[in-house]
Amino acid sequence: MGTYNHLLHLGAGRYLEVITIDPDAPPSDRPRWFALDQPAMRARLAREPRIICWVARTTEIARVAAHSPIPLGMPEPMSRGALSWLITLTPDGSLPEGGALPSLIEWPAGSPHPTERMPELGCRLVRFEIRHPDPAHVADALAGIGFDDEGGLVRIVDAPRIGFTALIDTPQGQRALTSTEA
Repeated sequence: MGTYNHLLHLGAGRYLEVITIDPDAPPSDRPRWFALDQPAMRARLAREPRIICWVARTTEIARVAAHSPIPLGMPEPMSRGALSWLITLTPDGSLPEGGALPSLIEWPAGSPHPTERMPELGCRLVRFEIRHPDPAHVADALAGIGFDDEGGLVRIVDAPRIGFTALIDTPQGQRALTSTEA
């Protein structure tokens, strides 16, 4: 997809991924994931780094994507080094429900999960908050794809604009990464 990616282990098969366009990569033959080619997103990210979306793991990506009440995109095969996975991508690279709904990812059986190779730095995801003007809509869509919030990490909160907060325990104390749609 012509991006740089860096991952931070957040415990129990969870990670934070920082992604940016690789200016030296050849142009992609399709719009990049996570709306990175859209002018509005480029302008938002030029102002400051931010959380723009989230990804939920599944073991049945094709079935879940096909039955989603809101289009999440089609499963696309991806690989990087020894890692391979499937991820839902919309044809235009846009984010489902402005990023409030997840892209789906499936790590094939027998394929290593990236957290298995990441250094353990003592960081843990405590909570992921999704702010949305219609939280019931987001909750219904998540229920429609059978999203299982193991551990109660995801909270959906009523707010005037879409936004996110990732609350992370670190060796230096708890930190909150917060962003709101411009």
